[in-house]
Amino acid sequence: MWIELGHFAAIIAFLLTITQTVTTLIGINRSQPAWIRVGKQANQATFALLTLAGGAIIAAFLNFDFSVRYVAEHSSLELPIFYRATALWGGHEGSLLLWAWLLSLFNTIAIQQHWSTHTRSVPWLLVILGALLCGFLILILFLSSPFERLIPPPGNGRDLNPMLQDPGMVFHPPFLYMGYVGFAIPYAFAMAALITGQASDEWILATRRWTLFAWITLTIGIVFGAYWAYYVLGWGGYWAWDPVENASFMPWLTATAFLHSIMVQERRGLFKTWNLFLIITTFALSLLGTFLVRSGVLSSVHAFASDPGRGVYILVFMSVLLLFSFGVLVLRAELLRSTPRLESLLSKESAFLFNNLLLVVAALTVLLGTLYPLAVETLSAAKVSVGAPYYNKVFIPIMLGILLLMGIAPVISWRRAIPSRLKRDLPIPILLGLLGLGLAILLAVSHPYGVATIALMGFVLGTHLLDVVRAVQARRAAALKETPPQNLAPLTALRLLLSRNKRRYGGLLVHMGVVMMCAGFIGSGLFQQEMDITLSPGDSVQLGNWQITLEGMGSAAKYNWTAVEATFRAQQNGTTVILKPQKRNYGKRSQPITEAAIHTTWREDLYIILGDPVKENLWNFRLYRNPLVTWLWWGAGLITLGVAFAMLQGRRTT
Repeated sequence: MWIELGHFAAIIAFLLTITQTVTTLIGINRSQPAWIRVGKQANQATFALLTLAGGAIIAAFLNFDFSVRYVAEHSSLELPIFYRATALWGGHEGSLLLWAWLLSLFNTIAIQQHWSTHTRSVPWLLVILGALLCGFLILILFLSSPFERLIPPPGNGRDLNPMLQDPGMVFHPPFLYMGYVGFAIPYAFAMAALITGQASDEWILATRRWTLFAWITLTIGIVFGAYWAYYVLGWGGYWAWDPVENASFMPWLTATAFLHSIMVQERRGLFKTWNLFLIITTFALSLLGTFLVRSGVLSSVHAFASDPGRGVYILVFMSVLLLFSFGVLVLRAELLRSTPRLESLLSKESAFLFNNLLLVVAALTVLLGTLYPLAVETLSAAKVSVGAPYYNKVFIPIMLGILLLMGIAPVISWRRAIPSRLKRDLPIPILLGLLGLGLAILLAVSHPYGVATIALMGFVLGTHLLDVVRAVQARRAAALKETPPQNLAPLTALRLLLSRNKRRYGGLLVHMGVVMMCAGFIGSGLFQQEMDITLSPGDSVQLGNWQITLEGMGSAAKYNWTAVEATFRAQQNGTTVILKPQKRNYGKRSQPITEAAIHTTWREDLYIILGDPVKENLWNFRLYRNPLVTWLWWGAGLITLGVAFAMLQGRRTT
């Protein structure tokens, strides 16, 4: 009953997206607001209906309705309620419905928020977003329906993929999708600005918070995925340049370029065409991520769907979107001519430009490494793989260039650099960079990339802290010239600066988070210690400063799994911890799942993986010591805090 109601709601929602698009176009063509209001009401009804459709699927999971094929394939009587309630996005049909629901939600919020403030753009938002949602509902209803029945229904389901029975599944996909779908709003505003001939800064001001929201949720989704891979996949790392990992990373890179580039348009009126190109590319890469995951053309731990028909549809859908978007951009090129020009290569505008170019080249590097194996296999039937050596060799130097520009930008002026200011501001950051170089030598860092990264981290910290100090000094000096004069304390001046320019100082926090993550990359990448060893109960081994003893082997069971479990005692400087790595077996699935045992401190992670038995009372284990890996997660938290602070900024551009 409920599933039929949900299916019917999705069908009506599909018809309403057509209504939303068509009636709004009629209203625009005839200049009749009543038709546009019909489109708005259709949009609101669509959201309500898709909420009902998604709720019907969740209800089917919670009630063990195995007559629904999607429930039978991704649930079981033994599956804990925590995962049954979130199994909606445990397979490709339900995750596409989640995508459509999020798109409908964001459509509704954006239309309501901007209905009275952007009267020329909002009708085109209704058209563009309605057409996008219509395209996804065609995919859901006709190619990837989660509403199909099984007759007769089985007595039990196949169970959710064991790798997805983890808290990471609850958080990673929704945040990733919020990032992907969130870029639809800036994209739609950009296209509306082009179509209406209003390609000024207004569309950027209208979508600033949307862009920040989409960027930070995509960032959180990527970091959640990295942490999930770290403790579940059992190889001691967090990023393997997996093709589907790359699919989420590419729009992140172009969106990062866009966030920096729009500041130049706001301040100097430059890069109008470039910014439109970046947001179109970012949203197209978000769709590409969907294509790569849902089509099954890639071999990946993430690519759990395999249906060329769906893949062809998404590819055609993406191609139409690209042709339309770039076609409009070319036709409206006359609107985008900027009177201002770059006045000097040594200026803040140039730093942003080079930053953008490096980020786009980085995205192209990842795109090439991801799609090259597909092209080779299509043309020659040969199988090739592109792994970490390629990415590390090409990608890391690009990111070092971006880190250098991150340090340079705060100390150079708009239009052209002032030599006297550079002479005043550069010595301290350069000194900190040299101290970082000395620290790298002291730590016996031999890899040139590691040495360069540590030196640049010192330089970036120096320029950013100096920027804050100079701003506080200027604010105190200005207060002394006021009537009556005020002698502000440094902390009071800093508080006033933070309250006036949240966007700027939120950005500084984001950069500090990036520096912290760089420390995590260096520590875990260059100083990781790994040991493959065979142990019997009572055996001990030394790893770094840790004395690790296997105390025994046992078993564990919970919910729908049983496990072989090892118990280790690890001791270091008077500290004793107990770690229990597991190898789990889920009854309905033959795939064993490793559960790493991890002890985390601010300095390092001790990480133990249980392998296979060699013979009676003799087991294989893999042990890792991962220095500073937790700095990655702290850095991501600092980035999130910085973006949240920047989003509090009003419409003021300076």
